[in-house]
Amino acid sequence: MTFKVAERGRIDPFIVMDVMRRAQQRAAEGGDVLHLEVGQPSGPAPAGVLRAARAALDGESLGYTLALGIDGLRERIARHYAETYGLAVGAERVAVTTGSSGGFLLAFLASFSAGDRVAVAAPGYPAYRNILKALDITCVPIAVGPDNGWCLTARDLAGMEGELDGVIVASPANPTGVMMSEAELAALAGWCETHGIRLISDEIYHGITFGKAAATASAHGAHAVVVNSFSKYYAMTGWRLGWLVLPPDLVRAVECLQQNLFISPPTLSQIAAIAAFECREELDRRVAVYAANRDILRDGLTRAGFARLAPSDGAFYVYADLAGIADDSQDFCARMLAETGIAATPGVDFDPVRGHRFVRFSFAGATADMVEAVRRLNLWRR
Repeated sequence: MTFKVAERGRIDPFIVMDVMRRAQQRAAEGGDVLHLEVGQPSGPAPAGVLRAARAALDGESLGYTLALGIDGLRERIARHYAETYGLAVGAERVAVTTGSSGGFLLAFLASFSAGDRVAVAAPGYPAYRNILKALDITCVPIAVGPDNGWCLTARDLAGMEGELDGVIVASPANPTGVMMSEAELAALAGWCETHGIRLISDEIYHGITFGKAAATASAHGAHAVVVNSFSKYYAMTGWRLGWLVLPPDLVRAVECLQQNLFISPPTLSQIAAIAAFECREELDRRVAVYAANRDILRDGLTRAGFARLAPSDGAFYVYADLAGIADDSQDFCARMLAETGIAATPGVDFDPVRGHRFVRFSFAGATADMVEAVRRLNLWRR
């Protein structure tokens, strides 16, 4: 007997997770691995977060919280916007989520209906298009590259055919690390406001920037949804905690969706995360390490023959063109892992059309790993 498998489950895999599985298999078989595939800080959560978590384990019942999160964390996130961006954001507009992944699902469900059309940059974070597909929302990829600064802008949207219901933008972006200027973000948000199009702004790499601070869409779009996370800058990936800054018209919808889909975000993580905002000095030291890693990796890739690299203004990625090296990024990454122990992510994860000639390298790990990866890569490429 054959049982039905729903079409919504027939989405593309998140290829980086498949690469990580193969890397772990290699390690289990006795091979060494340099993990440049996953965008995950290599160290633990900040010391203050760990202390707060231990205290909560000893003294809290850790039951459910309200669906939108505990008041103390929502208020602290709201204060973060005043401190960081000079922006007044009411705590009532903040929804704490189960990672940014839960935040994307809630934002998409609250903002879009089946059959809607949502524009995304290509290359871009693969979960955007995969979640949209699972929800029967049409993903409209817009190619970005050197010619338009690797950014999805208002100019790109103005020249499109067909109506849009939403736009997803990220700055700093995954996989390129490219940042939009405040003027570009303001123009995009203004265009969306004028045309009644919901803007979803992925800001999970805010705090990890090199040379200039990132701008938030909350300052420019009254109806924009901002997605952020404790995973990247705050180094709390496995704690599965993020947040949304919502326009008033979506707060109740997100609350009801959260009640039914997740009940509430993880309680222990919420309590501990309040302390994360007081750990900026420790976290900024990590960003300084990322900056050093960035320089080592970009220089090493250039010497190894990767002539064209996206700018890496923020986040912790180098998106490298394989021109003159290979024309199949999945095969290239498989061979590189097997022959050098370097794990990296094929570009087809981020761009199914053009990604066969790109690879994403993460420099979120230890500096010693970057030095060794560059050494091995240059030996392998000779």
